[in-house]
Amino acid sequence: MEQVMIISNEKKNFIARMIDGIMQIPREHRGFGKQIFMLAKNDLIKTYKGAIIGPFWAVMKPLFQLFVYWFAFTIGMNGGPRGPVYDKIPFFVFVMVGFLPWCFMSDCVSRGSKCIRDNRQFVNKLSFPVSAITTYTTLSKFYIHIFLFSIAYLYLMIAGFMPNMYNIQIIGYAIAMFIFYWALTWSLAPMSAFSKDLDSFIVTIMSGLFWVSGVCFDSYNIDNLFFKKALMFNPMTYFCNGYRKALIYNQWFYEGYYHPDYENLIFGIEFILVLVLGVINYNRLRKRLPDVL
Repeated sequence: MEQVMIISNEKKNFIARMIDGIMQIPREHRGFGKQIFMLAKNDLIKTYKGAIIGPFWAVMKPLFQLFVYWFAFTIGMNGGPRGPVYDKIPFFVFVMVGFLPWCFMSDCVSRGSKCIRDNRQFVNKLSFPVSAITTYTTLSKFYIHIFLFSIAYLYLMIAGFMPNMYNIQIIGYAIAMFIFYWALTWSLAPMSAFSKDLDSFIVTIMSGLFWVSGVCFDSYNIDNLFFKKALMFNPMTYFCNGYRKALIYNQWFYEGYYHPDYENLIFGIEFILVLVLGVINYNRLRKRLPDVL
């Protein structure tokens, strides 16, 4: 009986520590709202300092990539591949909508993992919370995402995809994507500050992830059942498909290929895991960061 009571108390203490850890980050942000938004803007300016058009280079790069895809698939490949999805939706439109979340996610992982090391001047300032560095870095990428989305949405309307009630889901997907990758930086950024090997690993896998995350193909239409199910565990694939459901498939988030809706269930579990691991890693490493940097 006593052993059961001890185990029960240990579980309660663990849950209490987790709740306190989760609330630690919002507490650190208290009173720094204006500074975070200002630093997010300055992060864009600093990244492209010295360039004539400044932060607009952040938009020019993905726009140029989209132009290359448009030329390759529309002109070079005469409309792109054929299949159940591509016969109804122009392939460039299909790729463009998947590219929107990919661009944000790729920047968050690549730049977010280095944000603490790149902003080490804030780490030794006791009055500035370290977690705010990950916040304004992620927010600056989200500014770019909103601008790109506005351009893409205008193009969709020109291409004949008129606004409808399904589009409202994009707000939920965008917020979930922001929180998910913001929480991911709570783990990646402190770990990267301790080891540059993590940066090399991220650079190595990111270019490959583009081709296996459903940006340029329909993950629902893969013949290999193993890989079709494996892609369900890729959060990047989840958001690529989610944006397409909201913008071009005209489906609700709970509709689609998988029934029951394993996609949302798996992502929900991954979302909780990323939050919990992010809190644990951040609280475990943040006090040691000044010594490392």
